Amino acid sequence: MNEPTATPPSFRRLIDRRSLFRKAGGATLSAGAVAMMAGADHLIAARGAWAASAEQDVAILNVALGAELEAVAAYATVAEAGILSDAVAPTAVTFMGHHQEHADALAGTIGQLGGMPVEPLAQYDFQLDSINNEADALSFAADLEAGAVSAYLGAVPAFEDRNLAQVAASILGDEAMHLAVLRMVLGEDPVPNAFVS
Repeated sequence: MNEPTATPPSFRRLIDRRSLFRKAGGATLSAGAVAMMAGADHLIAARGAWAASAEQDVAILNVALGAELEAVAAYATVAEAGILSDAVAPTAVTFMGHHQEHADALAGTIGQLGGMPVEPLAQYDFQLDSINNEADALSFAADLEAGAVSAYLGAVPAFEDRNLAQVAASILGDEAMHLAVLRMVLGEDPVPNAFVS
């Protein structure tokens, strides 16, 4: 896997904050202070709960990373097929770049949280038999983006760390913009509903 690019500031602040909390829960507190605060059993339980929530967040991030890697591969496949017009191809490449930036940020965050980022699959089964022209390719990309919007919508409330939820919501917004642009190019209503689902 390629080395992730520098972690964006929003993720970096989050990780720095988490590291601070991890240190504060450890040796910086005296045994007496811990006993006065809640007792040793409470501290052990709190450490265990933090580890469990971090593990859950890493699992969610890895699912998101897998989806972003799939999106990069999908856009690359469509771009390489040579069926996009000169007017549309640059936008598809831009969207692919956004997905790569998301993937790099997610992989960097997973690593900083002590997890192992998932790798891209050796091969994706995109069912390209039905993609014969630009409209088919754009429809395929729109379906991909709709799935990403739905996945992030489900992930945001599942994060234990609310800062991660906020960053995931930001990525969700980007995916929703991709979807609106693709719908518009396809001649569809770019924003057909007041709520995304």
